[in-house]
Amino acid sequence: MKQNYQLMLDNTLKTLRDSGNKPSLLLHACCAPCSSYVLEYLNEYFNITVFFYNPNITEKAEYIKRSDELMRLICELPHSNEIRFIDGGYEPEKFTEIAKGLETEPEGGERCFKCYRLRLEESARVAKENNLDYFTTTLSISPHKNAQVLNETGKELSDIYGVGYLFSDFKKRNGYKRSCELSEIYNLYRQDYCGCIYSKKERERNEH
Repeated sequence: MKQNYQLMLDNTLKTLRDSGNKPSLLLHACCAPCSSYVLEYLNEYFNITVFFYNPNITEKAEYIKRSDELMRLICELPHSNEIRFIDGGYEPEKFTEIAKGLETEPEGGERCFKCYRLRLEESARVAKENNLDYFTTTLSISPHKNAQVLNETGKELSDIYGVGYLFSDFKKRNGYKRSCELSEIYNLYRQDYCGCIYSKKERERNEH
């Protein structure tokens, strides 16, 4: 049955507000634009560690550019609670490995789902290693990402690693629209493909 992940998030945040607790959250971040709204939204409820881990980014220069832009956003975005940053490192070979045999899959298919899991599993592992209370990802803010698969994967990994998963669908409540507004305000670099060679090629085909 399809879940309303925004409603689930609302209920979690209400519980936290009523309790006065501010737990720790590892926020897997794909880029600064997608992180902008999520950080603005969640910072009052959590002490956040932003985790930049994206082996799908093929080109090292692109990887560094996105990581640097995310660090700049964290420095410039107003926040009442602590925001830490961890760069998970440039590991494109890990994406290449999970993409084997799926090179011709369309965007949004099985290759992407394996990529979700690769990034979320490392996020769960790092959250566990750092004794954080929750983990989640900014990926659901994108209209091109499957929130149901993301949340189902997150729940599965939560059970495996023993770290709470924060259910969410950040595109709801005009989240994607707000991320575009914040990108304008902070003059953020907005890439036009997810980062992998396959999405880049698809974008180039669509331009012709």
